[in-house]
Order: sequence, then structure tokens, then C-alpha cells
Amino acid sequence: MESDTFDHLDLQLLSALEVDARASFSRIAQVLGVSDQTIARRFRRLSAEGGLRVVALRDAEALGQDQWMLRLRCAPDGASVIADALAKRPDTAWIGLAAGGTEVVCMTRPRSPGDHDDLLLGKLPRTPSVVEIRAQQLLHRFYGGPTGWLRKFRALDDDQIAALRPEPQAPAGPARIDPEDEPLLAVLERDGRAGHPELQRATGRSESAVKRRLAALLASGAVYIDVEYHSEILGYSRAAALWITTAPAALHTVGEALATHEEIAFASATAGPSHIVVTAVVRDTTSLYGYLSGPLGRLEGVQHVETTPFLRRVKQLTYQRPPR
Repeated sequence: MESDTFDHLDLQLLSALEVDARASFSRIAQVLGVSDQTIARRFRRLSAEGGLRVVALRDAEALGQDQWMLRLRCAPDGASVIADALAKRPDTAWIGLAAGGTEVVCMTRPRSPGDHDDLLLGKLPRTPSVVEIRAQQLLHRFYGGPTGWLRKFRALDDDQIAALRPEPQAPAGPARIDPEDEPLLAVLERDGRAGHPELQRATGRSESAVKRRLAALLASGAVYIDVEYHSEILGYSRAAALWITTAPAALHTVGEALATHEEIAFASATAGPSHIVVTAVVRDTTSLYGYLSGPLGRLEGVQHVETTPFLRRVKQLTYQRPPR
């Protein structure tokens, strides 16, 4: 499952970061059986050439906040501009250009009802290039979020995963983010591997207080540290959103089954015309057809599938300005 440029060790490193994105290079090196310098060098190369970013994310589902999947039909000359504008917003993720460049698919994670109203009832309807807006609320996550796609590659064995997994923390109570957590999260949302001294300077708290609060946020599920990278470096150059209609009684079983498919990086039940939306990541167009006609086509309970291949992925977790 590797490309010609990046090898199995790169995949193992990405997988290790998915298990514990804040693990030290020395710990990862020990588990993978290589030197610290090798891991540091591979990390720098993946960051420079493979789009690797480690960032903290707020888990909207754990926090009880609404999430929406938007489909914006746009004038051909406006879709790219709208996608880039959406990508700069902190409440958006997984933005792609689809339908030959005339549709923008975008996940929104508004932190307040006002953010959602501002986008859906304010800015987008007043944008001349937007021809149609379809919004589907995400109801239940089957796969994605803190559960990363790379584990499906099985690049690490059970012992390696156990050695990398952070020490279990005592229950931290309900998931919540307090106003005083914002300086801490502001740093981690830029760099999920930021060290405790940097977090201490940003928050004005002692290092021990920073460690305790970050551990509590992670243990409660309010926040998780995620890994972003270009799937192309692993040989997976195509992605598509699939809008799946099921029989009502089959909704949950279909969603649970989809979560086990190697091609699925994200799956959620939705309110709206379709019942489930998934992101499928595959090697090429032939592989996409093979998935649609094979594992997905044979899945009992699936009644209809609309496939929206991404022409270009504009944003995953973070916005990276395109090169000039």
C-alpha cells in the first residue's frame, strides 16, 4: 500500500502518529526499531513533501455541537473562489471541488448557532456564484474523527500499537471546553505537537497545570490530536463523497458495515435526501468503480448511491495556501 516515493517506514511513522500524535521521536523510533535521527528526518520530509500536519481538533460530536455537510452548486467560474474562501474559515473542513468543478462539498463545524446562521442564512445565500445550497446535518458518526483511516493499513502490529498508546487517564468528566482553554487550543490547533514550555508561555499556567488540563481535554474526548497528510503519497490519488440511501431499518447496520471497509475514511448518518454520507479514498478511478460495484454494491440494505468524485481537495483539516 505504498507509492514509489514513500516507503513502509513512512507509513509506519504516520500510523504511529495516528496512535499518539504527541509521542516523542525517540519513543516512535524505539517502537519501530530505527534511530531517532531517522524518524526526525522522515517527519521533516513528510511535512515538506507529503502535507503532514499534526493538529488538535475539537470533537463536535462529543461536545454536542451540530455538524453539517454542505453541497453548493456554483457557477463554473465561482466554485474555486468559494471553496478557497470557505477553506479559510476555522469552522470548515474536508472541502472539495466536485462535479467537474461546479460543486463544492464542505463539512462545517459551527461552534455556535450564530456561526451556522451566519454562513447558511447570511453569507452563502448572498453570494452571486452560489446557485443552490443543500445542507445535511450529521446525526451519528460511524467512522472518522478520532478514529483514523491509517489503522486500516495494519502497518503496526498489536504490540507496537500498545507500546505507542498513551497511558490511560482517569475519567475526566463530561466533554467540555472552558474559556480559559482557548489559549491552549489556539497553539495546539496550529501545532498539535507543541511542547509543554510553549503551551506554558501561551497560557500563563505552570507546566504541570498545562499537562493536567491537556490530559483532561483528551481523556474527556472534547479534543483529539489528528494527523493530516496527502493520501497520494501512499498511492491513493482519488477520493469521492458517496451519498447513500438505505432502508430505514438498515441504516445502522449499513453504517457499521461501511466503517469496516478499507476504502472508507469517514462515514456518518445524515438528515436529508440521503441517509449516510461517506468519504471513500481509493487508488484510481478503476478502484472506485470496483468499490461501488463490489463491496458497496453487495451491501444489503443499500438502495441508492450518488457518487461525487473530488476534482480537487481544497482543505482537509487545515487550510494551506496554494503555491503561487
